[in-house]
Amino acid sequence: MAKEIPVYLFVGFLESGKTKFIQETFEDPNFDSGDKTLLLVCEEGEEEYKPEKFAFPGTSIRVLEDKSELNAQNLANLAKETDAGRVVIEYNGMWLLQDLADALPNDWLIYQVIATADGTTALTYARDNAMRSLMLDKIARSELIVFNRAEKVNTDEARQELHRLVRQASRRCDIAYEFADGSVAYDDIPDPLPFDIEAPIIEIGDDDFGIWYMDCQEDPQKYVGKTVRFLAQVCQTNRAGKNSFVPGRFAMTCCVQDIQFVGFPCSYDGYKALEQRSWVTVTARVSYKFHNIYRGKGPVLSATSVEPAHKPLNDVVAFS
Repeated sequence: MAKEIPVYLFVGFLESGKTKFIQETFEDPNFDSGDKTLLLVCEEGEEEYKPEKFAFPGTSIRVLEDKSELNAQNLANLAKETDAGRVVIEYNGMWLLQDLADALPNDWLIYQVIATADGTTALTYARDNAMRSLMLDKIARSELIVFNRAEKVNTDEARQELHRLVRQASRRCDIAYEFADGSVAYDDIPDPLPFDIEAPIIEIGDDDFGIWYMDCQEDPQKYVGKTVRFLAQVCQTNRAGKNSFVPGRFAMTCCVQDIQFVGFPCSYDGYKALEQRSWVTVTARVSYKFHNIYRGKGPVLSATSVEPAHKPLNDVVAFS
């Protein structure tokens, strides 16, 4: 099996600050994984990269001049040519993310998606149907959106409008405002849970797995006796217990280098037929009881159905 290549994806419109954000990231020694890095640039703005300021060696920059170059064979060839152990993509704001999902080689795994937006144009784009659709496409898969030149949206009314825009696309995307002096303010407008816990079946959206996992872990009694349905990867492990597996997701908990698998043990009579790392939709009843995986009490699932599912664009969820 080929070694998986982590992908860090930066999205946003031209001149929204993607290049500056990536440049600053590459100047941070903490972003050094020890791997050679392939930086794919899908649109070129006025700002250029300054490789001499990168905090680590081994970065190769390649420019995709045309959308036709966005295909699995070409991307795989570029990774082989540069001996890349990880990939950073500055994505074209006018291309849909589904185009990228369809083009990714099978061994490329998206670890993080960050969006940038220009505060001077954000509200104008948000009120234009065509541009709004493109914005929502990018926000929907992002863990964070940074509004640069935030002086232009530094009012309660503007913040509320942008908050509603982001939440229309994603409940898990954090919102930050960066000002000209380098200071950053974070959105702290409260949100209710993005799913109905009183529904006969609690539908956990693909983007909401992290929210549900943390809430169920912190307040499991709230979910006892309830049925949930969610998209997950199969983890076959002896630690799950008799006739059980762990459906879950890879999660980024505190920084881009801290990736771990999270999920709850789940009993299911047909667990042996489930392929390791395959994607499934699980419908299960929640209980709270002793389990060896916790060395005490914790959430435990009992599946009524496990159906094959398609791999989502975001393999890794982000926890705040």
